[in-house]
Amino acid sequence: STNSHLVALSNDQPEASAIVCLAEQQTAGKGRRGRQWVSPFGSNIYASLVWQFEQGPASLSGLSLAIGVAVIKALEIHGVHGAGLKWPNDIYWQQRKLGGILVEVSGEADGPCHAVIGLGLNLYLSDQHGSKIEQDWVDINSILDESQQVSRNQLVATLIEQLVAVTRSYTPSSFALYRDEWRKFDCMQGQQVSLFMGHTKINGTVLGINDDGLLLLQTATGATQSFASGEVSFRSYATD
Repeated sequence: STNSHLVALSNDQPEASAIVCLAEQQTAGKGRRGRQWVSPFGSNIYASLVWQFEQGPASLSGLSLAIGVAVIKALEIHGVHGAGLKWPNDIYWQQRKLGGILVEVSGEADGPCHAVIGLGLNLYLSDQHGSKIEQDWVDINSILDESQQVSRNQLVATLIEQLVAVTRSYTPSSFALYRDEWRKFDCMQGQQVSLFMGHTKINGTVLGINDDGLLLLQTATGATQSFASGEVSFRSYATD
């Protein structure tokens, strides 16, 4: 995968920074929690960016959410409107997955550290390849009319510009600059969901994110809890 390539590069070359890796195909594309990312040849965007930060991993809180905002901005520049963000790092369109972000951080606790920021974005997926995806999905080709189709190269260039704009000046306080925009693009607000953390499942209603980017979930008891990680399913729990 593009992420694995840049993780290996940053391990071999600790000074590596501001390097982008693009692939036509991934034979071991990966999503969160070790899942496979379906990566057929020549039809989608598989990209990663490695960036060195002077501070430690704790300073990058909220980075993946800020990257999500950058991706939405790039899509809008190329006429893809109505895309939303599903906490913590998925790109959705009308409750179907359009893309995903995977941020892998390594380094000393007090810095410096490397962040490898991976992005998979569906530009065109055949039904054959799409059948391997275990959730509802959509691609840009089906969102846009034929007259609006976007150049993959131009979209990649815009994505890189937007990602670099976030990473080059990111600090522990930077998430505040993207928080309101993230909330504007939040496609989970008010949804009944199930949150999975390991073998634990928590049902509730999404209330959005707090000022630190944690998920706010109102549980069946009426209490509001915040979560720093977890896997969220849109599936209604009313029939569980």
